[in-house]
Amino acid sequence: MQPEEFTSSVTLHPPNASVTPAYLDFFNSTEWRLVFSIIPPYIFIVCLMGILGNSFVLLVFLLQRGRWSVPEIYLGNLALADLILLVCLPFWAMNILNYFMWLYGEFMCKVVNMSIMVNMYTSIYMLVMVNVDRYLALVLTMRARWLRRKRYAKLICVILWLFGLGMGAPTAAMRKLIDIPAHQSVECMLNYPNGNWRIAHLLQLNIVGFALPFLVITFCCFNIVRALKRRRDSGYWEDGNDRKATILVCAVTFLFFFCWGPFHFLTFLDLLCDLKVLDEKEWAHFLNIGNQFSVYLAFSNSCLNPVLYVCSGNYFRRKVSSIYKRRKQSSDATTLQRTALTSTTTTNQIKPVVLNEKD
Repeated sequence: MQPEEFTSSVTLHPPNASVTPAYLDFFNSTEWRLVFSIIPPYIFIVCLMGILGNSFVLLVFLLQRGRWSVPEIYLGNLALADLILLVCLPFWAMNILNYFMWLYGEFMCKVVNMSIMVNMYTSIYMLVMVNVDRYLALVLTMRARWLRRKRYAKLICVILWLFGLGMGAPTAAMRKLIDIPAHQSVECMLNYPNGNWRIAHLLQLNIVGFALPFLVITFCCFNIVRALKRRRDSGYWEDGNDRKATILVCAVTFLFFFCWGPFHFLTFLDLLCDLKVLDEKEWAHFLNIGNQFSVYLAFSNSCLNPVLYVCSGNYFRRKVSSIYKRRKQSSDATTLQRTALTSTTTTNQIKPVVLNEKD
């Protein structure tokens, strides 16, 4: 079950709705009560912290002196991709509070859920490119210098955004408002043309959204660590900035897979159920509950990345300190200029009054 499909299998009815007892019994469990009591406030917390954090990261990059470096181009676009998701999260929280009745129209149904796919694909491939850039810088230092040009990084970012939009387009096309007779309302659901579309979608999520990027990132991280170890063993003085930037890249990458890994694992189990490898009836409850928590664990990645940027070392904090000092010096200079101008004006205005002036 993919993240944008969870509302199709989780429906809680308001007290005055006309529903069958069997339907209500489906949600009458400790697990579902935990879902409905924990998830909405959790979404609001993640949304608030994530929007503030990612906005702060982007603001620091925008206010820094000089042009962005290649890693900063990728990290800045990563923060922007996270913001796309976080801005849409309140709609999901309100949808849960409204018992999964979608009140915002079909257009927002498509846009909100498409943003999830765009964020997922864009974020992971931005992380891939950050790792590839570190690999080129530390492992293929001289041979691949021409590949680490800023114009190439900007072009790659544009391509990745278009790629993310392309991956999210099927979600927008298949998301529809569907009447649920027992619910007496409409729900925002994925409406696959047939079962093969669902299987293809799950395969796309697991292979394009996880397996391929995982292989590339693992290859890059392994070779980066080996190159740094070789430098230390040979007595080469390691560049502190390169080491700190590499630690940041590895930490951000680990956080991404820690957050998104459970979701992709459950998606794989869901795929096995569709392929009749696993018994769907035996796994249905586990997958329904597990997908609820894994989806929102994945969302927390968009909230925690800025915290990692600030706390993972002096690299980002030095930028903040540099911007603060530059702004303070500019403010002090402006104040000094105003004081000098005021003093000059006052001196010119206060002159002695001459009553009898002689030639």
